[in-house]
Amino acid sequence: MNSREIFSRRVQMIAVVLVVVSVFMVIRLIFIQFQMNPEDLAYFRAQTSQYTRLVEYMPTRGQIYDRNGELFAVNSILYRIGASPSLISDKVEAARRLAVALQTDELGLYNLLNTEQAWVLLAGPVSAAAGQAVQDLGIYGLTIEPVADRDYPQGILAAQVIGYVGGDGEGNFGLEGAYQRDLAGESLVGEESNIPFEITTQITPHDGRDLVLTIDRDIQFLAEAELLDAIDTTGAERGTILIMNPRTGEVLAMANFPSYDPNNYYEVVDQPALLVNSAISSQYEPGSVFKVVTMAAAIEEGVVLPGSTYNDQATIECGGITISNWDHRAHGLIDMTQVMVQSLNVGTTTVVKEMGPTRFYRVITAFGFGEPTRIDLQGEASGTVLMPGDENWKESTLCTNSFGQGIAVTPLQMLTAVNAIANDGLMMQPHVVYQIVEGDRVYTTQPSPMGRPISAQTARMVRDMMIQVVQQSTPQAQVPGYTVAGKTGTAEIPIPGGYEDDASIATFVGFFPADDPQVSVLIKLDRPDEYWGTLTAAPVFARLAERLAVDLEIPPDDVRLEIAAMGGDLTAVDH
Repeated sequence: MNSREIFSRRVQMIAVVLVVVSVFMVIRLIFIQFQMNPEDLAYFRAQTSQYTRLVEYMPTRGQIYDRNGELFAVNSILYRIGASPSLISDKVEAARRLAVALQTDELGLYNLLNTEQAWVLLAGPVSAAAGQAVQDLGIYGLTIEPVADRDYPQGILAAQVIGYVGGDGEGNFGLEGAYQRDLAGESLVGEESNIPFEITTQITPHDGRDLVLTIDRDIQFLAEAELLDAIDTTGAERGTILIMNPRTGEVLAMANFPSYDPNNYYEVVDQPALLVNSAISSQYEPGSVFKVVTMAAAIEEGVVLPGSTYNDQATIECGGITISNWDHRAHGLIDMTQVMVQSLNVGTTTVVKEMGPTRFYRVITAFGFGEPTRIDLQGEASGTVLMPGDENWKESTLCTNSFGQGIAVTPLQMLTAVNAIANDGLMMQPHVVYQIVEGDRVYTTQPSPMGRPISAQTARMVRDMMIQVVQQSTPQAQVPGYTVAGKTGTAEIPIPGGYEDDASIATFVGFFPADDPQVSVLIKLDRPDEYWGTLTAAPVFARLAERLAVDLEIPPDDVRLEIAAMGGDLTAVDH
């Protein structure tokens, strides 16, 4: 046997030995995996996990824009500082330098680093400046991870519409809460190396969708400025201003006082009254502003027409109670338009007694009272409408409901109902989201009718009556150059056993131009110093409407008539 053959045979023997050893090792590993006692197995896995950890890859939260692209909610980046203690040799020095960079306690950092855990969180979230300071230290074994933060560049503006994102990343209240799933996106969990600078597989989560609102930032600012001025001049404790497009149901502004800054939500988390949106969640008795709905119901049911008359005797009996006019005067023979103009409780009571509960409540529920409007916001209340057969309903309930007492509504419900009168009887679904944007895909909200509680003919009759209300009895609500349709309300505030003395909720609701309504407004002031809505809420409407006409570029009556005479299009610019 020559030397080449001897060498070849030795190589073959070595190969066989290696294969046998490899098979033995594999079998041994399998045996260890399945036979190892729990303590040893845990230690084995812990040693393996020294090099990797599970990480939740968070998506980028969707941003929120006004209708013109102005940001209401935007993402910023903070940083989370961590460490793999086993990779840091001089823990005392590392703690000292980190304490300076992070402006925190050195001993606390040392205790975190002096552990057998594979990875520890040292600080976070911290600012970009702090994150850069840590990066500049160049300490091997540290990890610096970006963490999404939520900023609200408009501050207090529309805060209760927008809501806020808490420290847990969950949206709360407003749009942040109502559209949590859309805005948040979808996170993914993956494995990441604990060894600095080691390349790991990049996992991309599903980012959240953006929201484009019907809210106009400039109009929202105008509404909030007017509301603050009204609170200051009238001494009211609380207030709400709603501005809508009655033809589409779009909310252009939704302002409440008091409010809060969502950038500092943690300062008011123990004050839920500041966080909720009063425009959709606060129920109140609307008072005489509700007479427009009562009159619409009576005309729709064929009980009266605007020119129908009755003999007003200052009081009327109903269900064992005596109902009086606000001025305690008898007005004699008077028609339904004057019932509205002079806001006579005896008149609406006379009407509903003739109409009866079945027909009255049929129209009231068709207007949506007693049910939420289902606007795309969190925390909407349904209002309260007692019906025949309910435990607390009495015959007198029907009569007091006719002038807005004993019935509870939200400001949004009240304006949505009046919008139906402005929109020829067609009631539109209120909404604050115009578009949902997901990458290249855009989902646009289409105007959606909620129903037709009254006919177009009835709506036009009530609208004409509301014009007379402003022209004859509420000059404080008139807007130079425009015909306004509106109605005031001065509601008592219920307490156990009755109503508060010398306290009211003042409301004005109106729309203009009356013959071609482009915008509707509700003003609500709680406990103003001056009792009557005519003297408190109506002037606020006039000031606000005059500025809205300019901002929304609504032509005055004479210009529109001139355009119509020339055969032009009277339709205002789509805002």
